[in-house]
Amino acid sequence: MRRCDDCAHWEPAGAPGCARCAGLVDEIVEEGWRAFLERDFGATGPEEPQNERLIAEMVVDEPDKHLWRVVDAAYDRLTCTACGGRLSRGPAGCAPCDLANGFRYSAIEIDRPGVPPGNEHALRVNVSVARRPYGISASEVLLRRLSLPILLEGRLPTKAQAQATKAMVNKGVPEAELIAFMYEEWGTA
Repeated sequence: MRRCDDCAHWEPAGAPGCARCAGLVDEIVEEGWRAFLERDFGATGPEEPQNERLIAEMVVDEPDKHLWRVVDAAYDRLTCTACGGRLSRGPAGCAPCDLANGFRYSAIEIDRPGVPPGNEHALRVNVSVARRPYGISASEVLLRRLSLPILLEGRLPTKAQAQATKAMVNKGVPEAELIAFMYEEWGTA
């Protein structure tokens, strides 16, 4: 893990508030998109932007046939007809974005080699919250964003560790104390 030069959190725990960390969270999704294009289309990207949009439309028509990173990246390439933002990332209450946000969870999750079972699901949920924090409590966003560096390192808290961390958040434990607990306790899981 390394510290962000802009916000001093462990990267990318400063997302969504820190632009650098938010970009690193987006990169988690983008590297999945690039791998998909190379594997399925033999390229690092379509030559024409409209081709990339067509591929994205194909992916979101069948989200259950693609890895979650590919689905999330495909939604990023489509524009919401209601809010004008990236489809699925608009504010809570934007009907098309809310619907797309729900469909993203039908995508496939496969744990990376060497990580405990469930790490990829935890990473996916935390990335989703960091990328679309609207309508989610500040304490939940805090917990999800602070978890990202640990999950990216391939760790996963036990149920007891996760519950203890959530209880600390609910009690309003200062962020520095919460970080110290998570990085020390979860690192031994």
